[in-house]
Amino acid sequence: MDNLDLATTAREMADRTPAGSLDHAAATSVAITCATTRDIAEARAALDGITPASVREAALELFGRLSAGAG
Repeated sequence: MDNLDLATTAREMADRTPAGSLDHAAATSVAITCATTRDIAEARAALDGITPASVREAALELFGRLSAGAG
């Protein structure tokens, strides 16, 4: 899975969650970050800058799950 695949998967997850929810914010953050970075390492670094902390933690957890199979 590359960054664009991760972005697509995260966007699909965001579309299935209620707007305004923590899950929606996290999935949207992962989708945007993966769509705008070159690789997994760059995406991970960018996610470290998300605020507030609750969204950052949820986004990093989701990113970890999604990228576990990414090379």
